[in-house]
Amino acid sequence: MTSAIYTTSIPVFKQMLGGLSQVLAKAEAHVAAKKIDPNALLQARLFPDMFALLRQVQVASDFAKSVSARLAGVEVPKLEDNELTFAELQARIATVLAFIEGLDVAKFDDAATREIVTQAGTPKEKRFSGQSYLLNYGLPHFFFHTTTAYAILRHNGVEVGKKDYIGSY
Repeated sequence: MTSAIYTTSIPVFKQMLGGLSQVLAKAEAHVAAKKIDPNALLQARLFPDMFALLRQVQVASDFAKSVSARLAGVEVPKLEDNELTFAELQARIATVLAFIEGLDVAKFDDAATREIVTQAGTPKEKRFSGQSYLLNYGLPHFFFHTTTAYAILRHNGVEVGKKDYIGSY
């Protein structure tokens, strides 16, 4: 039997990263068709104190890989966060997808009760059970950044809809 934690994490990350990839492909086609500088979208943000599109995609992919790795009890792969183009963001998503698709399902057998310790960019550490980490921390943050990336593009005129955001399931 497949772990419930695996089933509620890996397929979801795969589906939503696939949707994010589709949305980025449409954005790239949009800037080409409209003869717009790609940086107009890559650096766009919903509000000045929010991350730009480029960073939203980086953080969304970071959550997919780090949450998956911690739940599987393996080392979190490091990505450089040096992407500057749509093609580089697509490569990043492909790298994360390859990583999470390569995780052994058996590694998730005790993931629900495994202790997960994070620092989330601050000196204050947080401790979770694997289940709480996924459902109350990892997935909400992942969805926030994928949704914000979608919203930035939609707000800037890229013709994307819910089917693009949701991806294939």
